[in-house]
Amino acid sequence: MSEQTHAPVAVTGVTGALGSRIAARLARRGVPQLLIGRRPERMPELPGAERRGPAAYADAPAMRTALAGASTLVLVSGHPTGRRLEEHASAVDAALAIGVTRVLYVSLLGAAPDATYRNARDHWLTEQFLAGSGVRHTVFRAGFYAATPAALADEELVVRGPGGDGRAAFVTHDDLAAVIETVALDDGPDSPYDGDVLEVTGPQALTLHEVTARIATATGRPYRYQPETLEEAFARRWRQGTSGEQIESWISWYRAIANGELSAVTDTVPRLTGSPATDASAAGWWPAPNTAW
Repeated sequence: MSEQTHAPVAVTGVTGALGSRIAARLARRGVPQLLIGRRPERMPELPGAERRGPAAYADAPAMRTALAGASTLVLVSGHPTGRRLEEHASAVDAALAIGVTRVLYVSLLGAAPDATYRNARDHWLTEQFLAGSGVRHTVFRAGFYAATPAALADEELVVRGPGGDGRAAFVTHDDLAAVIETVALDDGPDSPYDGDVLEVTGPQALTLHEVTARIATATGRPYRYQPETLEEAFARRWRQGTSGEQIESWISWYRAIANGELSAVTDTVPRLTGSPATDASAAGWWPAPNTAW
């Protein structure tokens, strides 16, 4: 379908690092959009985009109102809440109720019922829900973000955790947004991406020592990685007053890297976008320390 006659696309998470990039890319291509979120006043102003809300995933009536008129829903996964599946399912059900015919879901590399990383199990559950819903859908299993270690760093810019010498193919937000843009634009009735699970990674698998060194070079600030044992990691977080659920999520992020569960490198970025995947050092955006969920 040509960009001039493109069906409206609803994009969630547009106040965040990924959703904002997806929406900006679609706006540059002239795609009409509905920007969905809880804080419409914080949403970007983009040509051809209408800000809708407030609408939280769990608020089915608000989501139905916000999504009215959309053909495709780009569902950027919500923050871990303990009810992520229920919230995602509520959003998808609302979309189906008002005639959305396709869902593009941002999942996580390694999503599985027995994944080491706690959040990857949540994503697998949403993938199963989509597969059983009957809706046309594409799943994007993203590698860990290249920017995440910067957010995990402490005030001294040290990233501490039990990641050992494991490797992960860290992906940039921009590369993931570019892949999603490509699929969103191909919205014909027989899209080749329907039913696909696309694994989206960076160009190489890096250790935490290597990725923090790249962040240090890119920012000119002394980021570094300091390995911890599981016992040290637990004790430090417990002393900080972190909840047990948060401790599990945080430690399991590092353990997934240590176990090699995020080390696969795919050709999805160059194959779908025509450009090579971006090295972690060129992510272009680095969150402040101590801001990771």
